[in-house]
Amino acid sequence: MRIRSLLLIFSAALTAGPGLAQAPRKVSAAVPRTPEGHPDLQGIWTNVTLTPMERPPQYSSLEISDAEALAYEKKEKARSIDGPDLNNSLLQSAGSAGTGAYNDLFIDRGNQYARMNGKVRTSLVADPPDGKIPAQTAGARERTAALFRAAGGGGMGRFDSVKDRPNSERCLIGFGSTSGPPMMPVLYNNTYQIVQTADAVMILVEMVHDARIIRLNSTHPPAHVRLWNGDSTGRWEGDTLVVETTNFHPMIRFRGSSENLRVTERFQRTDANTIAYRATIDDPTTFTRNWSVEFPFLATSGPVYEYACHEGNYAMPDILGGARKLETEGPKK
Repeated sequence: MRIRSLLLIFSAALTAGPGLAQAPRKVSAAVPRTPEGHPDLQGIWTNVTLTPMERPPQYSSLEISDAEALAYEKKEKARSIDGPDLNNSLLQSAGSAGTGAYNDLFIDRGNQYARMNGKVRTSLVADPPDGKIPAQTAGARERTAALFRAAGGGGMGRFDSVKDRPNSERCLIGFGSTSGPPMMPVLYNNTYQIVQTADAVMILVEMVHDARIIRLNSTHPPAHVRLWNGDSTGRWEGDTLVVETTNFHPMIRFRGSSENLRVTERFQRTDANTIAYRATIDDPTTFTRNWSVEFPFLATSGPVYEYACHEGNYAMPDILGGARKLETEGPKK
């Protein structure tokens, strides 16, 4: 939506955890339908929310009452990214501590916690029950460590060429899995447009103008065909669109994921203004168990703005030029 170099990386369950099997939600009679009889998912939507990815320590359960939420929402909305403190918590979460690259006008956090089935959610992680992302396997930890060793620091620590910088910094794909899958809310540009036909569903993502094409009743290509957003195929199970995504590009590492990542998404339009969204992450070579996130996509008037990520971007040559200067100064110390 806004022209800005990205210098940060954030970051109906088919396999629900114990006690969390998902009962079908009631679909309102007011939900529009396509000529084929399926719920019409088309429109402009946002997944913006104050709810954090993992459950903060002040909460003891997945759901709290509206009365409890009001106090927390008021406190959260009072937090500001502006001001003299360049190391405040919001700037730290935005990757801009010490510089103040973002301000309150720029970010898009919304003003409410996510609500599912009328209940306030304390974390986007709905399963496991503790609201935490499961631990990584020993193999995944070693894989990540090996990448850092091979890159002399890896990730944000390597400045040898443009190709060494993170995907989002190069404007190849949105940061924080905003385009997904799973499609996560991030610092800004949390707007999506869905176009639906009898054979496919297209999701246009405002951030870095990624476009996901979900082929209905189709099959995945051979395993060697790897795509930035993975390969998505969908099917209707009653009033729920179920999307399976595999074949992720090797440079896509959602929370440290591997080439075995499989994401199952469920889209259910529960009323005229809400799509209930659930995504289950399945990667046994990375996580000790499957896990799921769940939150609503809410109707918004839009529009979806053009995202010209690299227009007038001086950051990349400045970053690499700064690294070269540090290298020449190194021997003098």
